[in-house]
Amino acid sequence: MMRSMSDAPRILIVDDEAELRALLERYLSEQGLAVRAVADAAAAERLLSREHFDVLVLDVMMPGEDGLSLCRRLRALGETIPILMLTARGDPVDRIVGLEMGADDYLPKPFNPRELLARLQAMVRRQRMLGLHAGPAGDAPISFGSYTLLVAERRLERAGQDLPLTSGEFGLLLALASHPNRPLGREKLIELTRGREHEATDRSIDVQVMRLRKLIEEDPATPRHIKTVWGVGYVFVPQPDSE
Repeated sequence: MMRSMSDAPRILIVDDEAELRALLERYLSEQGLAVRAVADAAAAERLLSREHFDVLVLDVMMPGEDGLSLCRRLRALGETIPILMLTARGDPVDRIVGLEMGADDYLPKPFNPRELLARLQAMVRRQRMLGLHAGPAGDAPISFGSYTLLVAERRLERAGQDLPLTSGEFGLLLALASHPNRPLGREKLIELTRGREHEATDRSIDVQVMRLRKLIEEDPATPRHIKTVWGVGYVFVPQPDSE
C-alpha cells in the first residue's frame, strides 16, 4: 500500500552538487520519502526554522559554511534532528570528527543511493521505535545520580534543567540505562540503537559514549556512570559505590 505523503518521512538534503541533489531527490521520492534538497547551509537553516524534518543529510565539503560547522552549530543551539554526514573521503578520522561534532551517522562518497535509503530508513525507524518501545522499563523515568532520563518525553533532566540530547545520544543512553550493571559489547549496543544493518566496528558508539560522558560525568576521564569494560564494551552504573 502506498504511503501518503503526509505520513512519509521528511528528509532535508544539503549538498552543493546540483546533479547529486536532483538524483537523490528523484530516487528517494520514488521510494516514498518526502525530500527537500538545498545547496548550502543558509538555505538549510531557513527550512529548518519553518518546517519539521525527520533526518538532515549534510555534505561535509560545501562552499561557505561547511557541513561540519553547520552540524556543530545546530547542536550548540539544541537542535536534536538526526544528522547523517556525507563525507567525500573515506578517512576514518574525517568520519570521527563528524561524529564528534554531533552527527549520528556517516556515509562516504561515492555511495549507492540504495545504501543511503537504507541508512535513512534505519534512522527514521529508530526514532519511531524509541518512541513506541522504550525498553524493559517501558516509559517510566530512569534516575541515576542527579539525573533523570524522561523516557516518554525523550529528554534528560538534571535539577529541573533540560540537557539536550541528539537522537543517537538518547538511544545509546536509553540502551545503557535499560541494562544497568550489565556489560554490553559494541555489537550489542549497535543492535539496540541502530539495528543489525550497521557493522560492529562502527566507531560511532565510542564517540557517542565520549559525548555522553562529557555531558553527565563530573570528570569524563574517570567516569562513574558509563564505565569501560576492557575487551567487552561498556557498563552503565546508576549509583556508583561512593554515592
